[in-house]
Amino acid sequence: MENFKSILFLIIILVIIVFGGYWAVSTIEPGSINVEREKQKELEQKNQELEKEIQELKDKIAILEHPTKEQIPVEENIEKPNTNTPENNATPLKYQSLIDDLQKLIDDNIHMKEKSYGTRVGTIQTFLNIYNNTTKKVDNDYGAGTKTDVIKFQKAEKITADGEAGPSTFLKMIDWLKKQ
Repeated sequence: MENFKSILFLIIILVIIVFGGYWAVSTIEPGSINVEREKQKELEQKNQELEKEIQELKDKIAILEHPTKEQIPVEENIEKPNTNTPENNATPLKYQSLIDDLQKLIDDNIHMKEKSYGTRVGTIQTFLNIYNNTTKKVDNDYGAGTKTDVIKFQKAEKITADGEAGPSTFLKMIDWLKKQ
């Protein structure tokens, strides 16, 4: 009977060891999987940080873009008092926002050429519509048509007619608007 108890005890211990081994093998993962999982967590964290940074940059860009008249708060849209200087009297109010937009392009040292795009290109297209007395679509895309119109303007104003718009071209545009 003693022998039987010993054999039964050994069988139970053997069964426990087999189940313990099976559990260890089935639940323990290789080191490479653990390393990959850690890398994935790091990448997800970096992704979240980059998404936050992208949103912050988008917010900064939105602030930096020159607001349209509709975006300007009412208190900022109030006209400045007229000081009766000849320069103030010569500038028609209907072009003042366009003059301000062109001046901002000069202040920011912007250079535009074919394939440029954005609201700043729209400013140039708006001027060219006024200058040429046309109603072409302002699509904010500096295409071949915009380049051609800029070259015509540059030739008429006797400046380098390369079709690229920079501070000197913007100054001529402002001068022309002030004379209207």
